Amino acid sequence: MITPETLNDIRRKLEERSAADKGVIEELRSEIRPLKSEVRRINPRTTTSISLVAADGGNNKVNFDPYLFQLVRVVDSYGRELLLDLASPTTNIEELSIGNLDKDGNPKSALGQMMKDLGVETLWELSPMIPSPDQENPRPSWVQEYRDLAEWAALYQMLKQGGFNTDTLIVRDGLLRSKIFSRQLFKDLLEKISATINEIYHQTKRRVYLIGFSKKSKVLARYRLAFALEGILTQGYPCYVEIPPDIQKKAYIWEEYATGSEAEKFVGGRLFMVRFGSRINDPIWPVDIFLPQLNQASQVMGYLLADANGGFPVPFYPRCLQQAHEQAALVGFDMEVMEDLIVNAVRQSFTSEEQDVVDRVRLQSDVGMLRYE
Repeated sequence: MITPETLNDIRRKLEERSAADKGVIEELRSEIRPLKSEVRRINPRTTTSISLVAADGGNNKVNFDPYLFQLVRVVDSYGRELLLDLASPTTNIEELSIGNLDKDGNPKSALGQMMKDLGVETLWELSPMIPSPDQENPRPSWVQEYRDLAEWAALYQMLKQGGFNTDTLIVRDGLLRSKIFSRQLFKDLLEKISATINEIYHQTKRRVYLIGFSKKSKVLARYRLAFALEGILTQGYPCYVEIPPDIQKKAYIWEEYATGSEAEKFVGGRLFMVRFGSRINDPIWPVDIFLPQLNQASQVMGYLLADANGGFPVPFYPRCLQQAHEQAALVGFDMEVMEDLIVNAVRQSFTSEEQDVVDRVRLQSDVGMLRYE
């Protein structure tokens, strides 16, 4: 227990440190002060908005899963399943790779299509995060990177398949930036996405816009207080402001993650801070606009505003993105079915006597969780 004397000592140190560090805030304010004149109002525009989301393994864990299976599933805001796969940290990488491309190099999945178009034949060529078959003690987190690759592949396949009957805004869950691709492959993918969007317009006269939307950003975390003190994005209407590359570089750990750096091969969008509400305390969101569509920023923000105004249950958060998350989440009955499938699959790999042990272990309760009941 903290004593009153300790509290007083902490309070004194905090006051001293805050006074000493106030210069940091003043420096941040001077950095972003020129942005005040660059704030732009958003005028609502109506179009079709669609998002795609990969099921989050961290939110879809089952109680009994000895092999640490990860369901790699990408769905859109209409509930359409765009990609489905299953992996675990001990999955045979070579077999997993073959599951996306056959021996003749023909795609067997959305991920396989992306691999073929990028000119790679194996997953470990596609991403340095995916361990090669001969690598010893690979990091278990590679499954997460595989899920992210699947999400990019599903986005690419959605564009390749077309079928856009109206102008459409595609909202990616996360900024248009990635360091999981090898060499120049992410830049190559972005160029193919841009070419596909242009082809859609030439064939159908339908415009497809791409943005990345994030719940948080290093830039926003660093400058949030300075924004408020300088009166940036505090206007009484929906508004946005572009964040210059030099400010981004000061916030990111990896400078190449910022727009305008010499290693822009990891970046596909220009960063904006956006507030969709009209009140001063409404949330500010980081948004990446696809670099080839920068000159259409005002239209894109107008389309995004129309979708965010209908956001529920989170206000001023894109409704299409919330719908995609709802469709991707495995909860309630879906999670129970998933766990039953895992248990049955595990049981089948053992003898009948050992299956009894599997059943017993599954039924054992986690005593540590009793304190939460």
